[in-house]
Amino acid sequence: MDRILLEGIEVPAALGVSKAERAMRRPVGIELELAADLRRAGRSDRLGDTIDYGAIYATVEEIASGQEHRLVEALAERIADALLAGYPIESCTVTVRKFAPVGGNVRHAGVRIERTRK
Repeated sequence: MDRILLEGIEVPAALGVSKAERAMRRPVGIELELAADLRRAGRSDRLGDTIDYGAIYATVEEIASGQEHRLVEALAERIADALLAGYPIESCTVTVRKFAPVGGNVRHAGVRIERTRK
């Protein structure tokens, strides 16, 4: 299976255990790996034969900032669910990183989940 990669996505998210933290809408880092058959697009060189990266980004941005999430796990799961429901992909790997999540010298903390079409 072929892979589409979207790396280095940063979008504001209503993410955090406390209501005050969710209200700050701080940026989160997101990485996507989407499994799909890309042969047709590779042969035709037409956007209509592949998955529109802009549409994927818009979906991720809408989920991250359009609803509240207490845990990075919940945000990752909601993104995976939306991508599998809305796009012709077989599976996806979603990584979500929360920047400076705790005191001390921690750049980010996060999760990576893998989900497959049922």
